[in-house]
Amino acid sequence: MHAVIGTTGFTPAQLVAMRDEFEASPANCVVAPNFAIGAVLMMRFAELAAPWFDSVEIVELHHDAKIDAPSGTALLTAQRIAAARKGPSESEGQILPARGTEGAPGVQVHSVRLRGLVAHHEVLFGTAGQVLTLRHDSIDRGSFMPGVLLAVKQVPSRRGFTLGLDALLGI
Repeated sequence: MHAVIGTTGFTPAQLVAMRDEFEASPANCVVAPNFAIGAVLMMRFAELAAPWFDSVEIVELHHDAKIDAPSGTALLTAQRIAAARKGPSESEGQILPARGTEGAPGVQVHSVRLRGLVAHHEVLFGTAGQVLTLRHDSIDRGSFMPGVLLAVKQVPSRRGFTLGLDALLGI
């Protein structure tokens, strides 16, 4: 049976085991840490911006019942930013130290848990004389449904194991 999974917290070893199981089976699987298409785009935009800024911090805010902190989306964003900074167009500036939870080398993540929130992610980049802010807000849980529907419609034709909505969006 095909599967669409929307959760975070899997270890790398668990993802590899899941991938191996689905690659060896006739069933396909899409695992998406975040089904909000805007959040997926925000992560991609952060990857593109990362090499051009000297410092970066992530602030993620979620409802008070969310168990993990930092969120899986914030950690994945931090990992993608750190990986993008290693590219050939890396900024010549030094990554500045900051406070918070280190989501990846040189990328701090600040977590807020507060009643009334749903899911919010903000990536702040800074360099000499400028700041770039990328922000995604899910103000209603309905914001996740377009991504869920996209995954459900595409999982039958996505052979094996797909991690993230990026591939489904073509980015």
